[in-house]
Amino acid sequence: MRKIVLILVVLGLAATVVVGTLGRRDATVSPLERLKARYPTRHVSPIDHSKLAALQRTFASPREVTAACLACHTGRGVEVMASSHWNWTRREYVAGRGIREIGKKNILNNFCIGVSSNLEGCDSCHAGYGMVDASFDFTDPTNIDCLACHDNSNTYSKTRGGMPAATVNLQQVAQHVGRPQRTNCGTCHFFGGGGNNVKHGDLEQALFDGNRQLDVHMASEGANMQCVDCHVAENHNMLGKSYTVSSMNRNRVACEQCHSASPHDDNVLNEHTLKVACQTCHIPTYARANATKMTWDWSTAGRLRDGKPFEEHDAAGNLVYASIKGTFTWQTNVVPEYAWFNGTASHYLLGDAIDPAKPVPINTLYGSYDDRQSKIVPVKIHRANQIYDQKTRQLIQPKLFAREPGEGGFWKDFNWQRSAEEGMRSVGLPYSGSYAFVRTDVSLPLNHMVAPKAQAVGCQQCHTRQRSRLAGLRDFYLPGRDRSGLVDTFGGVALLLVFGGVLVHGSARIVARRKRGRR
Repeated sequence: MRKIVLILVVLGLAATVVVGTLGRRDATVSPLERLKARYPTRHVSPIDHSKLAALQRTFASPREVTAACLACHTGRGVEVMASSHWNWTRREYVAGRGIREIGKKNILNNFCIGVSSNLEGCDSCHAGYGMVDASFDFTDPTNIDCLACHDNSNTYSKTRGGMPAATVNLQQVAQHVGRPQRTNCGTCHFFGGGGNNVKHGDLEQALFDGNRQLDVHMASEGANMQCVDCHVAENHNMLGKSYTVSSMNRNRVACEQCHSASPHDDNVLNEHTLKVACQTCHIPTYARANATKMTWDWSTAGRLRDGKPFEEHDAAGNLVYASIKGTFTWQTNVVPEYAWFNGTASHYLLGDAIDPAKPVPINTLYGSYDDRQSKIVPVKIHRANQIYDQKTRQLIQPKLFAREPGEGGFWKDFNWQRSAEEGMRSVGLPYSGSYAFVRTDVSLPLNHMVAPKAQAVGCQQCHTRQRSRLAGLRDFYLPGRDRSGLVDTFGGVALLLVFGGVLVHGSARIVARRKRGRR
């Protein structure tokens, strides 16, 4: 009987341990399991647009499609017209500048410099039709391009002037719309700056159908997450922002939204999240599929062969020189640079004076070790050489695009003087007539191309005196990388005291044992 009771007790204890373990395991992994189960499921629209009576006709213009959309989706036009995708600006507080309307429409960049005088060459990525000049009506909802974001047929494309390409079948596209897919977002965001992976380095066409080695979230054979799974929208305002055109710490996408602030089994790793962003360890390199543009020298633009513009490519097919844009360098598998970042930034604004003896920061990421809101983030720093006014010491907004030669567009006339005159006239700023070129830098925080956890940055890659990834951040003490006389002395004394304590304790026990033996 006692044996039976003993066996039952043992089995009960074992069952309790197993159930408890399973319960803890379920509590630990269930959020991740839910994510894995949720995101591979393809979203299916509850409405079959191909059967709607309003879409069973030939559309003479894209604006007729928009009118048909808004006839059912009432109020959506107002939402879109309040968004930064529509206005290309948002109201932001810029440190030292106050509240300003800033965005793609009025901030210079390190790539094609600015859109103000080049709208017709840039607006194929605007969420509207025909924003070619300042006369565009931002209050007319029929100018909204619903199809650019909601086409699910993968046949829609836009051309210069922001209009659909001539090959687009508007009826077919209108009948096959739904939740935005990576193809919708990537058509613009993967090709920013004039080509694939030119700008960001972690956003490119390989992500349309990538694998887990490229990005664990967007991998087709994995979670297969779409952009809008993280960049969720409320009233057509998307969560997330680019700090080339934003300044405030609001409406950001954070890894912690899904993974929490303590995602690791190892508490030492979890403690890192206080000052180290997830991306810092989990994006060991970027541009892992196709190269990204690292430098752009506008000062060499304008060279001709036999009176005609030309291009040169490297062995990998990357454009390394173009008469219309100058000289470029490219890299793949790039190790990021690192910066403290608290979610706020500043920008070069048109009319600001510069010091041409120093690199001009197109944007500045704010943060420091002492700032409680700051974390170390990985960044791509793109370096350029662009035109400025030698007398007013202002960066110049050049006119690049023109339909015909003689209109002052550099891409037609290859004349920096005319380009500067027409460009600065378009933004209402003076031009002295004397130009030169100056180094400009832009900092792009990296958030995509998250690698499998086995490829995360190892401890020794930062905590080392030789080629530490964080060698450029010197405002804090990093064990293994830095030397501190005070810390080293304190540590040495502490070790000696511990060692001495062990010796004293051990010796005392030996003496005590001998005394007991004599008794």
